[in-house]
Amino acid sequence: MESKEVAILCDSVINSKPMGEKQLSNFIAAVAAREVELSAAESWLKAVHKYGISSHDTITLTNEMMNSGSILSWNEQSHLVVDKHSTGGVGDKMSLMLAPALAACGLKVPMLAGRGLGHTGGTIDKLESIPGFNCNLTPEQMQNIVQNIGCCIAAQNDAIAPADGLLYAIRDVTQTIDSIPLITASIISKKAAEGLHSLILDVKCGTAAFMKTKQDATELAESMVAVARGLGIKCQAQITAMDNPIGSHIGNSLEVIESVEILRGNGHIDTRNLVVMQGSALLLMANVVENINDGEVMIERVLDDGSALKKFEEMCIHQGVTSEIANRLCQEPLSVLPISNNKIEIIALQSGYVNSIDSMALANIARSHGAGRFNIEDIIIPDVGFIIKKHIGEEIEIGQCWMEFYFSHAPNDDEIMQLSQSITISEHISENQSRLIAVVE
Repeated sequence: MESKEVAILCDSVINSKPMGEKQLSNFIAAVAAREVELSAAESWLKAVHKYGISSHDTITLTNEMMNSGSILSWNEQSHLVVDKHSTGGVGDKMSLMLAPALAACGLKVPMLAGRGLGHTGGTIDKLESIPGFNCNLTPEQMQNIVQNIGCCIAAQNDAIAPADGLLYAIRDVTQTIDSIPLITASIISKKAAEGLHSLILDVKCGTAAFMKTKQDATELAESMVAVARGLGIKCQAQITAMDNPIGSHIGNSLEVIESVEILRGNGHIDTRNLVVMQGSALLLMANVVENINDGEVMIERVLDDGSALKKFEEMCIHQGVTSEIANRLCQEPLSVLPISNNKIEIIALQSGYVNSIDSMALANIARSHGAGRFNIEDIIIPDVGFIIKKHIGEEIEIGQCWMEFYFSHAPNDDEIMQLSQSITISEHISENQSRLIAVVE
C-alpha cells in the first residue's frame, strides 16, 4: 500500500473527519499481508492515539480487522456461542473455570486467550503449566473441539485477526497502547472472529488494573460494548474492583490448582462468586435462562455436581493432555502441577482484621521471580507464586502466617519487607465490598 494513501487516512483522523471505508479496508488488508510500510502504520497509529476516532470509525476498523483472517462459523448453533474477556488482574483465573462451566450448561465457548501482559498473568501461561496441554490450535481444531465437547481455550494466532498482531507490536514500541479505540478494535476484532452471539467483558478498575479510575474503566467499557453491538454481538461489561488479589492463589500453576478446586465445588468464595456472576450473565444473554437468579443457580449446580469439572477434563484431553494425567489433575492437582519446593511464610506484624492486600506489590515480586514477563521472549517459571491464607475481613494474630511465597530464587530482605508491608491490618473489621462496581450495557 502506498504511503500517500495512508497519509490521507492520517489527515482524516487529524481533522476529525470520517476515514474512507474503502481506504481503511485496503490499509488493514495491507497490514494483515505485511505489505504496508512500518513508518506509515506508525504515523496512523500515532494520529489515532493523539486525536481519537469516532465510534463509527472504530466499528469499521474493528470489522476490517475481524475480516483480515479466519472467522468461525456455527450455523444453527450460533445463538449458543459465547465468550468473555478480562482486561487482566492479579489472580484472575476466571476463564479456566468459566469455559467448562458454561459448556456444562449447554453453551459453546471457543475462547481465544493471551499470555501474560505486564504485571497480569495470562490464561495461556497458566494452562501451559499442565503437562501436555496444547494451546496452539488452528481455527478448524477450535471448531471441532467446541462442536464435540462445548469449549476450548486457544492462544491468539495469526490465523484470526492477523492485522492485530502487527498493529499491536507497533503500538507496543510507539507508546500508543493506551488508546481507547485501538484497545477496543484489538480486543473485539478477535472476539468477533470467534463467531460470537454473546460476550461478557470484565473491565478491571483499581490500583492493580490498567484502568485505575472508574471513569477510565467506564470509557473503555462503553467503547467496547458499543463496537461489539455494532458488529451484532450481544454484549455487557462488568466493571470490577482490582485492588486486592482475586481468590487464594496467585501464579501460573497455583491458579490452575485453585481453579480445579472451584470446579470440585470447593475453593475460595471470591473466585467462585466472579465465575457465577460472569457465567449467569452469559446464560441470560444466550436466553438459556429467564432471569439472572436462574443463571446463578445453574452455574452453582454445575460447579457442585462435577459436570463442569468433567468438561474441564475433556477439554484437557482434547487439547493434548493424556487421559491419565487429566484424571489425576482433576482429582489431585498437586500430583500433576509443579509447585516450588522453596517456600517462605509471611507473618502478620500486628493483630486485628485484614483490611487490604496490595495486589501490585505481590504481582511485581512474583514477576521478578519468573511468574511474569518483562520481555516477550522471557520464559515463565510456572511454580512461582503466592497462596493467601488470610483474606479481607478475617481476624489475624501477630506472628500468624497470612501468606506463603513459593519462589525460584531466595527473596532478598527488601522483597521480604515489601511482602510484609503489603497487608493492611486494622483494629476493626472492614465492610465486605463487592467486586462489582458497575455494569455497562
